[in-house]
Amino acid sequence: MFFVLSNGVTVLQLALMPLFKAGFGLTSLVDTSFQVLAVGSNPDGSPFYLFDYAAGGLPEGGGGLAYFLAVQVTLLIAQVINFFAQRNVTFKSNTNIWRAAFWYTVAYVVITFAAAALQGWYKAPVYELLIDTWGMGKTGETVADMVTMMINAVLSFWVFFPIFKIIFKREPEPVEPADVGGSGGVDVSSARAGQEV
Repeated sequence: MFFVLSNGVTVLQLALMPLFKAGFGLTSLVDTSFQVLAVGSNPDGSPFYLFDYAAGGLPEGGGGLAYFLAVQVTLLIAQVINFFAQRNVTFKSNTNIWRAAFWYTVAYVVITFAAAALQGWYKAPVYELLIDTWGMGKTGETVADMVTMMINAVLSFWVFFPIFKIIFKREPEPVEPADVGGSGGVDVSSARAGQEV
């Protein structure tokens, strides 16, 4: 069930991402750079940003704040749906929903940062390959969006499952104390005596 729901959420992400990207792409946010959390440097000496969305359209730029927001809004919607689907359907959890939501959010933030760090290694080469090297243009950009989203989905899939096993526990239901005589309050001995007469 986890696999089925995870794939369903991934399909939803693949459907939503182009819509949000197109919507945010119509704004000036494309030309607003979003490069934060410099952690070291690239082989060419330029700073390596954990979130690296340089101003300008892809592949020349990094899509700017528009691309960052398209990715994050898509992920947020998918993760909210995933939280309830996995909690209620896959794990049938009956533990405190607020505690589970807190730990899910912590896991989501950690995974987002880890995925952003990994994306710094593969995002630019994938876009350059599909858009420039293979000459696919706008189609290559869409395919590259899907490839990067799939990579993120696979990473999330393998990381979230063990986390879900911890935060979506199913506590045993409290057992009602047994009725005296075991017959819902009816005195069995007097019922038998009535039958024997």
